[in-house]
Amino acid sequence: MKLKRLSSAVALLASGALVMTACAPDAGNGNGDDGNGGENGGVEDPITAEGQQYTVEPTDTGKADLGDDWETLDDEISVSLGDTEFTSYNGLTPETYNVYNSTVTNHLFGSFGYWGTDNVFYPDEEWGTYEVVGEDPLTVEYTINDEVQWSDGTPVTVADYVLQWASQNPEFTGDDDSPLFNAVSHTYGEFVPEGPQGEWDGKTFTIEFGEPYADWELFLGTEALPAHVVAEEAGLELDELVTAIRDEDMDTVEQAAEFWNDGDWFTNPGDLPDEELIPSSGPYVLDNWQAGESITLSANQDYWGTPAGTERLVFRFVDDGAHVQALENGDLNVIRPQATVDTRGQLERLEGQFVMHEGEAATWEHLDFNFADSSVFSDSPELREAFAMCVPRQQIVDNLIAPINPDATVLNAREVLTFEDHYEEIVSESYDGRYDEVDLESAREIIENEGAEGTEIRIGYQAPNPRRTDTVAEIKASCDEAGFEIIDDGADDFFAPGGAQETGDFEIALFAWAGSGQVVSGRNIYSTDLPQNYGEYSNETVDDLWNQVAASEDEAEQHELVTQIEQELWNDLHGIPLYVHPQLSGSDATIYNVRDTASQDQITWNAEQWQRAE
Repeated sequence: MKLKRLSSAVALLASGALVMTACAPDAGNGNGDDGNGGENGGVEDPITAEGQQYTVEPTDTGKADLGDDWETLDDEISVSLGDTEFTSYNGLTPETYNVYNSTVTNHLFGSFGYWGTDNVFYPDEEWGTYEVVGEDPLTVEYTINDEVQWSDGTPVTVADYVLQWASQNPEFTGDDDSPLFNAVSHTYGEFVPEGPQGEWDGKTFTIEFGEPYADWELFLGTEALPAHVVAEEAGLELDELVTAIRDEDMDTVEQAAEFWNDGDWFTNPGDLPDEELIPSSGPYVLDNWQAGESITLSANQDYWGTPAGTERLVFRFVDDGAHVQALENGDLNVIRPQATVDTRGQLERLEGQFVMHEGEAATWEHLDFNFADSSVFSDSPELREAFAMCVPRQQIVDNLIAPINPDATVLNAREVLTFEDHYEEIVSESYDGRYDEVDLESAREIIENEGAEGTEIRIGYQAPNPRRTDTVAEIKASCDEAGFEIIDDGADDFFAPGGAQETGDFEIALFAWAGSGQVVSGRNIYSTDLPQNYGEYSNETVDDLWNQVAASEDEAEQHELVTQIEQELWNDLHGIPLYVHPQLSGSDATIYNVRDTASQDQITWNAEQWQRAE
């Protein structure tokens, strides 16, 4: 079984991405895959890779069935997604939920499902099974397979999922009425009021939805952290923790939340937590962390499922500009640099021994306004409009993206991408083309009428990032002429905890969302006071529309609601979409089973299946 959903996006902040979720409608089968054609064993992935080799050819866009004879090879494969440091074993806080972190932790935790290469969600029946057992209210029964356990030998049980639910419950609050758990999303607790029901030390539980939710399959498609570790660090027995959660004993739950939020899972670079604090339920365990250099995963010797293909998987922190040379030298075996003209040319020259993976990512670049009181844009739709009028979107695409992807166009939506089935339909009904062309005369008139000549507009982004530096330069050349003073405020800590993005010390944030396949994840970004609404945008109509999307299981209705959301976001100028990202990756041809993906999980999504040819 595979479940096609609407596509979402995740945040790409630096030369790669920060994983956060944003909804965009109906990827369908992305780039033309109908599920039955193609060259790779009967499937056409959205990312092409001429010359790729497989131990077992995949039959769909999910993970290949490697068979009963699959074994771990005593070998090491090195990969780099950029030079951004690993952050934390707990990748579920706003500060740690990013692509660089998730591409590591994805291999430490199992779950009830995963994303394939074309934004299809596949249940993972090695982990367990689930089925709808009631329709009104929607009730789903989950069963964790008997052999599933943590690497320290502790069984994965209902207790782990009770803690997962509690950590995402906005009703679990402290004295200041803020959530006890610093989780990146509280949607699970919002839509499942009572949490998982079942014996705390058992393998079967049910969840009952208070109201319909379009992405119900996905709530348990993300990792559950080890409840037994949290309980011990909070000075509790595991059954005491579960009882406290179910009894809503906030004083006791707060002890657990303190460790979940700020405990030894969060360390300085290179300072790996003690082994007993970071057990794995996935094919790899954290092994060695060299600050600024790499983090190494080793095969989980007590793994209950299909073993890791390679003993050591090394994530190296390498600047994008050095990727191709490192691949050619053998210092890296798989790379995911930022797609540039130079990178493409370098990869094209590496014929024969190397594979270039290319296509379009479910990732889109955008400029977000800051609506906080400290921002000049907070209560001035006029200045937001003037800025939108002077941003040279077509020029940015022509100069920076078209040389890599000649078919690239300006993006005129947030919740649907240019290559997706319903893009033209939704854009035609939600956007009237008012910002297609630069209009310096009108922008200058607005700025003069507002008495805002010379107003400094700081554009913040994660630096270094040459393409974003060039983007800001293009904007400055145009918008300075209109009367603004554009400031390049790129910084290496812009999106770090305590950085300008978190503190609201910017006028415009320049970054991207990278996609998976959720219907409702944009709700967490555009709705009032939700965790990923970093610009403090608020619109009651948008809030209500997202709640309607969440409750809808009808695709046509979802599209209509998303169209209305797009209309509101354009009218308010929540932000300015720019373009869909081109995608380039490279791999050593001797590394089998490397498959890039358009989704947020990046090229490492199936890294546990990688093996070097013997």
